[in-house]
Amino acid sequence: RAWCVVLCSPVLSGSRVSTVCGKSKVMGRIYGGQDVEAGQWPWQASLRSQGSHICGAVLIDSSWLLSTAHCFLKKSKAPENYRVLLGSTQLYQHTPQTEEVSVSRIITHPDFEKLHPFGSDIAMLQLLFPVNFTSYIIPACLPVPGMKVPSNSSCWITGWGMLDEETPLLEPFHLQEGKVSFIENKLCNMLYGLAKGKNFSVHEDMLCAGDFSTGKSICQGDSGGPLVCDFTSSWVLMGLASWGFDCRHPIYPSIFTNVTYFTDWIEEIQRLTPHPELILILSWGPIVPPDPQHSPLLLRSVII
Repeated sequence: RAWCVVLCSPVLSGSRVSTVCGKSKVMGRIYGGQDVEAGQWPWQASLRSQGSHICGAVLIDSSWLLSTAHCFLKKSKAPENYRVLLGSTQLYQHTPQTEEVSVSRIITHPDFEKLHPFGSDIAMLQLLFPVNFTSYIIPACLPVPGMKVPSNSSCWITGWGMLDEETPLLEPFHLQEGKVSFIENKLCNMLYGLAKGKNFSVHEDMLCAGDFSTGKSICQGDSGGPLVCDFTSSWVLMGLASWGFDCRHPIYPSIFTNVTYFTDWIEEIQRLTPHPELILILSWGPIVPPDPQHSPLLLRSVII
């Protein structure tokens, strides 16, 4: 599967965008949001434990997803306790388009919350086996380090979180979307300064976004989900839903992990981490193909 390193790497290079990543089948709650169509946000994933949704996640290539580190705070980091649902807009509906896959490795950023609250709130999930891309399962593009989104870009958030502080998302648990705009961190800090008795601060490893007119914001259950922006007709992953003050009051924008800030770390993890199937082969020792005249079925299984 070495060819996938070249063909499936969803990273922007200057103004060029991979032909694989960021292509939505449908070009087109999150508090104040609306239902989405199947295939509209094909990188959106549900991270689940014991069959229940706990956080959002984002497919970035055939073997890796991003989520937020706080999703694993005071929880097990044993990968066998988690699975990822892809290709679905409804949390507990399995269709021919959906795929539920096992996780082989969970890597949280080593600086998570070491420098400031919710700092370096990012985690990487490696799948046990790569997924095949379809119209319903496609990775989002990663930004290049330091990339800035044009002011006229269309940016959206998606997730299966609560509709507001008191209202859970009800069956059929349909994926919600909301259009948002970026807000300067300086202004965001001023707004959060209005929260008396709270010590909230937005740093350079974070992004601030929302919509004051509609009150679109992230809420409980949206954590780890994507904030994507349209860049030359491809959707680029700019943020991961991280934290907010209160999703009932639109005066407080939502805070996202700044993916651009961590692009180098993401690429380093991808480059240095071996594929799970390679580890499996190494643990078994070298595989010697048998004589095909005597064991045709076994030979086929080895080649696959």
